[in-house]
Amino acid sequence: MTELIAEVEKFVYGLLSDELHANYVYHNLAHTQRVVEKTKELAENLEIIKVEADNLEIAAWFHDAGYIKGSENHEENSVIIAKDFLKTKNFSENRINTICQLILATKMNYLPQNNLEGIIKDADSSHLASKRFFDYTSLLRKEWELGLGKKYSNEEWIELNLSFLTHKHRYYSDFALKNWSKDKEKNLAKLLKNQKKLKKENKKFKQKKVALDLKKNKSIVPERGVETMFRVALRNHITLSDIADTKANILLSVNAIIVSLALSNLLPKLDNPSNAHLLIPTIIFVAFTVVSMVLSIIATRPNVTEGKFTKEDVSNRKVNLLFFGNFHQMKLEDFEWGISEMMTDRDYLYGSLTKDLYFLGLVLNRKYKILRLTYTVFMIGIIVSVIAFGVSFKFKGMPV
Repeated sequence: MTELIAEVEKFVYGLLSDELHANYVYHNLAHTQRVVEKTKELAENLEIIKVEADNLEIAAWFHDAGYIKGSENHEENSVIIAKDFLKTKNFSENRINTICQLILATKMNYLPQNNLEGIIKDADSSHLASKRFFDYTSLLRKEWELGLGKKYSNEEWIELNLSFLTHKHRYYSDFALKNWSKDKEKNLAKLLKNQKKLKKENKKFKQKKVALDLKKNKSIVPERGVETMFRVALRNHITLSDIADTKANILLSVNAIIVSLALSNLLPKLDNPSNAHLLIPTIIFVAFTVVSMVLSIIATRPNVTEGKFTKEDVSNRKVNLLFFGNFHQMKLEDFEWGISEMMTDRDYLYGSLTKDLYFLGLVLNRKYKILRLTYTVFMIGIIVSVIAFGVSFKFKGMPV
């Protein structure tokens, strides 16, 4: 029988060396040799009789031979290969069936029905208690990637192995339970440790990535210097606008007082023929005063726009939502949507601030132009009125 097993070894060795695809970096000749060695170790320590031990060893050699035809249904293909070979060696039908059943016992979710099936199944998963466990699982991961197109992240792969070790695998033979369980638990502990370490590293990586994104993506956090520039410029414009309004209000108040005094004290005296010479100077005085009042009102009169826009206008960046005149007739939900759109777009946000600054400048330009004209009219009016009153009094004292 030793010669026959040597023939089996030679046959499987040649089969896997010549016909197995290079993608199978785990289920290859090296794996088969490991399973054979572990099968012999279990059979020896459990004192299995010679015939049954030989059957186990033969099954171990053939159990992954079917991979030469692909991973799908490889156990059934292994059975076909084993049957064809063993028939040429004049094995009885009963013994061939026994060996084939042992091969089929290596299926992933198969529950062993006897001690021999438990032994070969334990031998096939002996790598779970090996010191090179992580090397073997790395080879299996690569094999799945090359042959099946299954790609796993480090987190997914660790989770898959943890699930298999804790929920889907167990050793069946007494020797494996006694001698391999402890090493399997060590590998399980290492997996848990690696999982914890990986989660910690991923957390740090995500934090660094967020920090880099915050630094690179200017739309998330605008530069502090730019914010300060806009803040100072807008505050200065608003201050200048307040000053212009105050000056216009002063002129308006002064001219209103002047008109009130003229109407109450000066105009009633013009009915007297002796005061006829004051008519023209009074008209000039009141006229300039009224013009100054009108210009003061024009300088401070607000100009409110329609206050409506569409979502299409926001999408096309045609509206400045920072000015109340553009949104005062909007619904709250539409305004909130528009502001959200603006805050997610750095260019739109800065563009709106720039436009707001620009149009505030235009308003200031208009106010100060009208205000300058108002002061000029008021000044000229005072001068002309004084001259007119002086001339009228001079001509009144001359003989006719």
